[in-house]
Amino acid sequence: MNETVRARAEIDLAAVRANVRALRERAPGAAFMAVVKADAYGHGAVACARAAVEAGAAWLGTATPQEALALRAPEAGLPDDVRIMCWLWTPGGPWREAIEAGIDVSLSGLWALDEVIRAARSAGVPARVQLKADTGLGRGGCQPGDWAELVAGALRAEAAGLLRITGLWSHFACADEPGHPSITAQLNRFREMVAYAERQGVDPEVRHIANSPATLTLPESHFDLVRPGIAMYGVSPSPEIGLPADFGLRPVMTLAASLALVKRVPEGHGVSYGHHYVTSGATTLGLVPLGYADGIPRHASSTGPVLVEGKWRTVAGRVAMDQFVVDLGGDDPGPGAEAVLFGPGDRGEPTAEDWAKAAGTIAYEIVTRIGNRVPRVYVDDAHEGSGT
Repeated sequence: MNETVRARAEIDLAAVRANVRALRERAPGAAFMAVVKADAYGHGAVACARAAVEAGAAWLGTATPQEALALRAPEAGLPDDVRIMCWLWTPGGPWREAIEAGIDVSLSGLWALDEVIRAARSAGVPARVQLKADTGLGRGGCQPGDWAELVAGALRAEAAGLLRITGLWSHFACADEPGHPSITAQLNRFREMVAYAERQGVDPEVRHIANSPATLTLPESHFDLVRPGIAMYGVSPSPEIGLPADFGLRPVMTLAASLALVKRVPEGHGVSYGHHYVTSGATTLGLVPLGYADGIPRHASSTGPVLVEGKWRTVAGRVAMDQFVVDLGGDDPGPGAEAVLFGPGDRGEPTAEDWAKAAGTIAYEIVTRIGNRVPRVYVDDAHEGSGT
């Protein structure tokens, strides 16, 4: 750690590339969409998108139009032939800008179809659209009962030269729960809805439903394209299906900070707000300059693990906005010593999954919530067995 850095999230781009290659091996017959929404799950969208493309990703997936447009901007430095898809639209969104940028936009209902048609007329360029089917998740997507109307409207617009239907897609609800009955039900419904659209004349470039867990465990769901998200960053989508190492994946982010203070305190000393932690004897306390404003979950108060000088320590008391305390048990590493919150685990440090357990959440949230006060530092280290 550079002593001038309060904290940093180190992002291993070699691990990104190795993970993409490992995931592609799981779906050799399908194109690969690297999902880089939410700033690449907190890892940095542009840098991770570049690394994924270098490893063979032909598509990039985003949630918001702004994320997609940022990737298409010249300064992102991505090849022009990389396809970018955006799926979370609200009325009045920047449809025209997305169409002019060649971004694939997702449609789940007639209101969106109407808006994209108007935007395509205004732009004088046909839109690239993907029709999303709600096969059982109950979130975005068109209900089966409304599918015929959406397909018919899209085909009329395609015949008029206003759009091209490039994809048919859906999303699993429980692919991270092996054997869940909804998995087979959704696959069957997806096949039915795709078959209907194709009978009506839709000729999509890609059909896709496989997220990270489906890419890893459900080869029958791979179709023409898979779209891993969290797995690309070396985090398992669910401990139930396996740990990252079980799939040849390596965690990409290491979060660390420099201790801001180390001090000796007596027995019975209260620590942090509410004194939910009181020292059981004379000890040393280390101040970690990260808090919930940086994305450290307050729910990990008194439970979050931290590695300091080779030893696991635990958050002592409440996580505050900008800082939290660990009980060092009498050790005195001194201010500036490195405190590793999570990483790949190579040095015995906790992982994002350990923090998820401590906070009662999922590892997705742990990495994604790390805020922009924490600088991302990009490294490109080769690792034995990583394929780099």
